[in-house]
Formats: sequence, C-alpha cells, structure tokens
Amino acid sequence: MTLIRNLAVALIALTFAGFAAAQQQDQVSQLAQMVGLSDEQQSEIRGIIEETQAELQELQAEAREIQQQLQAQIGPDYDEDTIREDAARLGELNGEMTALSTLMQARIDSVFTEEQRATLEERMKQMQQQQRQMQQQMQQRQMQQQQQGGGMQ
Repeated sequence: MTLIRNLAVALIALTFAGFAAAQQQDQVSQLAQMVGLSDEQQSEIRGIIEETQAELQELQAEAREIQQQLQAQIGPDYDEDTIREDAARLGELNGEMTALSTLMQARIDSVFTEEQRATLEERMKQMQQQQRQMQQQMQQRQMQQQQQGGGMQ
C-alpha cells in the first residue's frame, strides 16, 4: 500500500514543483499505461490533481511570503513577537499543505481497483529493485576509480 502512495507522492511532487498541466497529464498517462486506467479514472485523477494544485499553490505563495518576512527580521532590530507569529503561521501552512497532500493521495488511491493497486505495487517493486541495482553499480564504479586513482599517486 505504501508503494502505491509513493507514486501518488511523485504526482504531488510534480504539483509542488509547479509543473505545467500538460506534464502532469503526461504523468497520469504513464500511470494509465502502467496499470490500465480507464479514461474515466484518468479524468478523475487529473481532476483531483488540478483541484489540489490550485489550493497548494495559494498556500505555497503565502508560505514563501512569510519566509521572506522571517528573513527580513534577521538583524539587530528584530521583533521577537513578529518572528514567533510568522513562524507559527508558517507551521500552520505546512500542516495544511501536508493535509492536502495526504488527502490527495487518499483520493487518488481510491480511484484504483484492487487489481490496479496490485499491478502498481509490483511495478513499483521492480522499479525500486532496478534503482538499487543502478546505485550498486555506480558505487562499484566509484570504488574501482578510487582504487585506480590511488595506485597512480
């Protein structure tokens, strides 16, 4: 179940990064190919992402503004009360963004059939295994390069 959520987290990451709707739709299309989503399911997932994205972008804009205000308070003439108020508001915004992201994940997960969840979980396991293998290969190459470089000195 957590592997399914990892894919939803990837979709959320795209949302947080502010990618264009076309790129998000491409991600949904890739997901559709991976697990066999119907057109209706794709449309529902796109709607969930678009709806959540609008809310998240508003919250992110406010969070950026507060972060700038906090940075502006750094200096000898700081106002502790203002810093604490801004920090508390930033915490509230982060909590709301986390809640929206989690709700989006749950809503996306509810669109899948049990068979699609099983397919997605299996694909995610395969992808994680491939990623681990690639990391191991890279580490082996780095060790070989270090050993070769060490012998030349």
